[in-house]
Amino acid sequence: MQGGLAINLMHFARALRAAGLPVGPGKLLQAVEAVEAVGIGNRADFYWALHAVFVNRRDQREVFDQAFHVFWRNPDILKRMMGMMLPTIRTESPDTQDPLSRRVADALRGTAPEAEGPEKSEIEIDAAFTVSAQERLQEKDFETMSAAEMAEAKRMLARIALPVAEVTTRRHRPDPQGPRVDPRATLRRMLRSGGDLADLARRSRRTRPPPLVVLCDISGSMTRYSRMLLHFMHAVSNDRDRVHSFVFGTRLTNITRHLRHKDVDVALDAVSAAVADWSGGTRIGTALHAFNRTWVRRVLGQGAVVLLITDGLDRDAGEGLAAEAERLHKSCRRLVWLNPLLRWEGFAPKSSGIRALLPHVDDFRPVHNLNSLAGLADALNRDGPRRAESLRKWLKEAA
Repeated sequence: MQGGLAINLMHFARALRAAGLPVGPGKLLQAVEAVEAVGIGNRADFYWALHAVFVNRRDQREVFDQAFHVFWRNPDILKRMMGMMLPTIRTESPDTQDPLSRRVADALRGTAPEAEGPEKSEIEIDAAFTVSAQERLQEKDFETMSAAEMAEAKRMLARIALPVAEVTTRRHRPDPQGPRVDPRATLRRMLRSGGDLADLARRSRRTRPPPLVVLCDISGSMTRYSRMLLHFMHAVSNDRDRVHSFVFGTRLTNITRHLRHKDVDVALDAVSAAVADWSGGTRIGTALHAFNRTWVRRVLGQGAVVLLITDGLDRDAGEGLAAEAERLHKSCRRLVWLNPLLRWEGFAPKSSGIRALLPHVDDFRPVHNLNSLAGLADALNRDGPRRAESLRKWLKEAA
């Protein structure tokens, strides 16, 4: 292979790595071998050869596609990127840019060579996240994060803890101050003391966190958030026991076993291989029907708490959704709906899917940044009414 093409492949691999894709030296060597095998005479063959090497999960396709078309459109792209893209990045508001464009722009900007000469534009970057930087990151919407911010957010999600108020079980444990007498333990004490009446042994009920079930929407409208929420689900699954995770688009998929891998990259690769309806349509009623029919009796025992993560935009216009949501609500101890659309101040329950779900949830909360996930613990530790009056009142006012 010619040296210039190999160097360009190296810079392209660096750009993909900076954009968040897991690219290392081994991937670069495989890319060189793939290009040598297919040649560069056909652009489509060149694209798919690199795609086969660098893309492992469905959520990486958009980043790779955009980076490929920007990087290989101009053979002199590295020298011109600072002049072409940097002014745009400086003048536009971060919240108005397409998130994938920001990630790719940041990555390609990082691969550009430094300008030579006495007059250099000074760019100060604080690599250490101070307290104020962390506070800004916690408030920032997942959809507007750059590649570096997403990487830091994922590290913060890996350390997240989700305490849930413990519930009383039917089993007992020895407790000197317990309210009930333990006859068997009392008799054993009497036998050890030769028949004399010893102190009464007492016991109390055991408490333990209830099972946690997560149902996450991975349809096209939730793509920007599902990547981060899968990291959240992985962190929760490895932080406590009895966590059951499901994803759905047009069908329901159980990913509990895949998320038990300690390595988050291995876990998400396994999830990507198992899920066939990524970034497609949404059939919430069909997914809940499959869950109620197959999994309710298996995972919703002992006062389970259910987290339903979806924007409520249903392809079937809410057909059969109300009945399935009602059954799910009656089968669990608490049903919490997390909706990224709640980040908008003017949000109103107008769609049929949202209106079908809303009467059957105990809490309705936003899920669009780190603070919203941190505040979820308060909702899980607070036992409200089975059907919140405020939600029903809001639904009537919006009608």
